[in-house]
Amino acid sequence: MPGLIQSVQRAAAILRLLATRSRPLGVAELANALGLPKTTVHGILRTLQHVGFVEQDPHSGRYRLGAALLHLGGSYLDGNELRTRALNWADALAARSGESVRIGTLHEGRVLVVHHVFRPDDSLQALDVGTLLPAHCTALGKVLLAYEPDPAGQLPTPLDAPAPAAITSPAALKRELAAVRRRGWALDAEESAPGILAVAAPIRDRRGITVGAIGVSGTVERLRAGGTLRADLVPHVRDAADSISRDLGFPDG
Repeated sequence: MPGLIQSVQRAAAILRLLATRSRPLGVAELANALGLPKTTVHGILRTLQHVGFVEQDPHSGRYRLGAALLHLGGSYLDGNELRTRALNWADALAARSGESVRIGTLHEGRVLVVHHVFRPDDSLQALDVGTLLPAHCTALGKVLLAYEPDPAGQLPTPLDAPAPAAITSPAALKRELAAVRRRGWALDAEESAPGILAVAAPIRDRRGITVGAIGVSGTVERLRAGGTLRADLVPHVRDAADSISRDLGFPDG
């Protein structure tokens, strides 16, 4: 049986690392993280850039995932017809809530963003499609974990804390996921990033299996004015999730 091709393994490791970071990375950062020579990493990046799998920022020289890679993964992102079925409902949710909307699925213990609708204003925003988010401290992730048979088995140990409010105790997370199942939606209250709130609800298919989650996110000032969560957010998010679920064949969505 032929052996594994080392250069392909290294290219895959670079792509995975870029996918898990919210900002572009430089050659030295990638080389240090992967324990590879900078010349090796640079050569692989140049090849990946040539085929469109990574892009280089012309100002900083750092690298991020390229549009060609995300397009190539389109068939995966459309799994369970989730993205295709959700397009119109996600647009409507963004319009009704006035906030950005993301749809995610669980992938190797993280949330893979398969669709992203910008907040309907003129502000500068970055597209998150293809981004991997932590599961234990995001509203999308909590929803997805809440309906997993073994949520603890999906997560890294120890749980990291991207923001001071993030849950890092397995026992506390277990209680949180039980609460998500009881009420049917999840809240990220500045757990994934300071100053940001998010609400999400489950998307189910015809078998009743939770195949994704949809949610809105925005600043504390907009979503929790006066210390209270906006009354319209949860109904809007749950309505969108139920509508997508019905389109996927869930009878009681």
